[in-house]
Amino acid sequence: MLDKLKTLADRYDKISEMLCDPDIAGDPKQLRELSKEQSELQQLYTAYNEYKTVLENFDAAKEMLQESTDDEMKQFAKMEMEEAKEKQETLEEEIKILLLPKDPNDSKNVIVEVRGAAGGDEAALFAADLFRMYSRYADLQGWKVEIMESNENDLGGFKEIVFMVKGKDAYSRLKYESGAHRVQRIPTTESGGRIHTSTSTVAVLPEAEEVEVDIQDKDIRIDTFCSSGPGGQSVNTTKSAVRVTHLPTGIVVSCQDGKSQNSNKEMALRVLRARIYDQLRQEEEAKYASERKSKVGTGDRSERIRTYNFPQSRVTDHRIGLTLHKLDYVLQGELEEIISALTLAEQSELMKAEG
Repeated sequence: MLDKLKTLADRYDKISEMLCDPDIAGDPKQLRELSKEQSELQQLYTAYNEYKTVLENFDAAKEMLQESTDDEMKQFAKMEMEEAKEKQETLEEEIKILLLPKDPNDSKNVIVEVRGAAGGDEAALFAADLFRMYSRYADLQGWKVEIMESNENDLGGFKEIVFMVKGKDAYSRLKYESGAHRVQRIPTTESGGRIHTSTSTVAVLPEAEEVEVDIQDKDIRIDTFCSSGPGGQSVNTTKSAVRVTHLPTGIVVSCQDGKSQNSNKEMALRVLRARIYDQLRQEEEAKYASERKSKVGTGDRSERIRTYNFPQSRVTDHRIGLTLHKLDYVLQGELEEIISALTLAEQSELMKAEG
């Protein structure tokens, strides 16, 4: 472990030297790539230096114990050794986690797609609840939310809403949200007071760079149309809405929430790029599913991952068996307890796999 840490620390120092090179400083692409790599190594670099200091403190205390003839100094040296040993063990556990294979998409912005599924209007209303939950979580993290496309029903719910979350490590925190979310509650439209079960699906896609997914003009068809409001009513007489069809894959993306045709086209291409990238990524992962699939799961759209039970104010994440009786807080964006538990569960699985 120490050898691996030293190699990474040497790389960090090398990058620091390279970033001082005027030629690199004048090359925006190389500067961005090296700065990103250094940022990813920062935690390990800090942990390595702290770990070295702890080992040095232990050796110094051990030497003091062996050389001292004073009982008080010996007692002090023993305490120093015990403290250093405890810090060493804690750091080793932290470093093991830091050395686990990283998802290359973890630092990326995300595109989130929320759709009402089973349950009609109630599913659409729940989709709106989920959008508000993620928006508030993003606010708590200091991230920015940008709506890219929405299809609202007459009750204020969303048949579909697509939005981007921009912020540091957004994908690393939100990737566990992909799947089917189930709600159990009495709908406002229910006169008999019966509890209904509805579902909405969530897809979290890492934003793809143009260099990762190159979309050729010959491979897309662009159609324009008038944007519409809830229930399909026309709200715009100009053809500002855009539909982009990717001919090789058949993926279709529509955007109408932008202020102009150009902005809608740009947003549609960003969503298209993310969907193509996600499709390629899932095809690649499927090849190694038996070897690499985590029990936590971050991609299966049909997998029922969580239940929100209103009568019992309960939220249950079925992948890790976590139940919290604080539904109101969760829907207000207090997701960190759930996301941290999912992260820990995945790290545990990875550590077992690493063996």
